[in-house]
Amino acid sequence: MNKFDLDTPALLVDLDVMEANIAHVADACRAQGVAWRPHVKSHKTIEIARKQIAAGAIGVTCAKLGEAEVLAAAGIHDILIANQIVGPIKVKRLMALPREADVIVSVDSEANVVELAEVAKAAGRKQRVVIEVNTGMNRAGVEPGAPAVALAGIIARHPSLRLVGVMGWEAHVTAIQDPTIKAEAVADAIALLTYSAQACREAGHDMSIVSCGGTGTLQYCVSQPGVTEVQVGGAIFNDEHYRTHYGLDLPCALTVLATVISRPNPTRVILDAGRKAMSNDMALPRPLGLDVASVKLSAEHAQIELSAASETPHIGDKIELVIGYSDTTIHLHEEIVALRGGAVAAVWKVAGRGKLK
Repeated sequence: MNKFDLDTPALLVDLDVMEANIAHVADACRAQGVAWRPHVKSHKTIEIARKQIAAGAIGVTCAKLGEAEVLAAAGIHDILIANQIVGPIKVKRLMALPREADVIVSVDSEANVVELAEVAKAAGRKQRVVIEVNTGMNRAGVEPGAPAVALAGIIARHPSLRLVGVMGWEAHVTAIQDPTIKAEAVADAIALLTYSAQACREAGHDMSIVSCGGTGTLQYCVSQPGVTEVQVGGAIFNDEHYRTHYGLDLPCALTVLATVISRPNPTRVILDAGRKAMSNDMALPRPLGLDVASVKLSAEHAQIELSAASETPHIGDKIELVIGYSDTTIHLHEEIVALRGGAVAAVWKVAGRGKLK
């Protein structure tokens, strides 16, 4: 089946482009001797995670326990949950994961450490943890240096926990446009993480993992001394957000296919895909093959204003749009249609869709 024979809205991924982007990230990590643990929140799809691991990823990163449950059930076992797992319901679910799924969770408080330790002890398990360090994003995480070392000491008092390292995310520097200034800002942020790791080592703690990085810092995070792995995820698709705001020079692999359902006048094109099919929170989708003046999304429609009057596209024609932001588009769809040369090669379930808990 050709992609234009599909019903719409449809979420499409070009396999040739995505696989080339996967290879690009894997090669960048390999060249610097850094491991790749890609974030799956951008795709939430088992088949894509397997492609990343086949290309050299050591495991995966996820945002939610529900995503980890899906991945573990699919036989993917080296999983970092880059979030705090808090509360008796979630901690119990964490301990119910298959033992061969040696999941790592992040911690940044003594209260969470004690909670995890008590439940892990009762379950007869030894839970791997990393300390989340605030490297300037000012979201979660302990402060660098002495506070990180202090939390490491608290973790060490609990035999049911195994401290394996630190993690951080330098998101606050991603939108810096000047390459020189951005390189310096990334280095400064990650230095807070590696400094904390070294301080913990000197206090006698295992710091095998120093994890950071994302698509917005891909060009810089892989080359920082002391980093052992990066969590770059969305680069495998690229999108309008990463392309325009972060300057990521990779082809875009993910699109939404929509149908022209109305042509109210010669400059206006109405599509059957709106915010429920593709997000516009970080960037607007970009229609392909049209000379566009503006794009506006409502719940179920896209309104495209053309730069000049045109008889085309016609009602019933199909238009592809490069998505604005993968993280907030993928979860809107039940499936991804994988294409090879414009033909349907596979249909993948978005297995992590709705896994918010």
